Amino acid sequence: MTGSAPPGRAYLIAHWQAGDSDPIPVQFNPTEMTLEKRVQFAEIAIPGLTAPLQQFVRGQAEVLTLELFFDTSDKGTGAVATSVTTETDKVYSLARIEPSGHAPPPVTFHWGKGFPGENLASELGGQRRESFTGTIVNIRQTFTFFSGGGVPLRAKLALTVNEYKTMREQLDELNLSSPDRTHGHLLSGSDQLWSVAQRYYSRPGEWRRIAEANGLADPRRLAAGTRLAVPSIDSGRRGR
Repeated sequence: MTGSAPPGRAYLIAHWQAGDSDPIPVQFNPTEMTLEKRVQFAEIAIPGLTAPLQQFVRGQAEVLTLELFFDTSDKGTGAVATSVTTETDKVYSLARIEPSGHAPPPVTFHWGKGFPGENLASELGGQRRESFTGTIVNIRQTFTFFSGGGVPLRAKLALTVNEYKTMREQLDELNLSSPDRTHGHLLSGSDQLWSVAQRYYSRPGEWRRIAEANGLADPRRLAAGTRLAVPSIDSGRRGR
């Protein structure tokens, strides 16, 4: 990538098989964009309860929708008019199949500081972002002004972009804890064994397993900065 977008201008990067494209600036920054994120839960019906339990199943792809405006009428509207497709086709290309990849390329939308998701809670680890990467699943071009000779001079492009992340990227971001693996935990001043057990096992009552694994004579007296071994549930059961 050798080019750069004008300061403050939103732009797209295409992730082609051969490498990333130069920034593709939008002609005018969008006046509105929408981000929609859904998560899927299953209802677990337990007889005798007043409501079913909610079991997290998976996240669904986040969806970015925005409308871009393009206009080349300032270059003339007569015989020498410049078609607005000289701008819009740069974006439309990103919804076409790349022969070497057998699919349209993923794209990343960038637009300044404070991008939605940049200030996520610290508890979410590596899930913060400064841009949005996805695949264009819908593009609608509306041409609204033409020269006398039929050259399109103004257009609106409505884009729908579905979140795109490889499995490796998602696992690295989530850094999920597993009760089936041994973990190390550095105690903070507010930690109690039950809270550590809740974090790694989702079972606060399993604090005794951690106390036994670390030879803690008095589990109520914990020193901040101490590194605890948090044994896996499976290995702990085998040892019982």
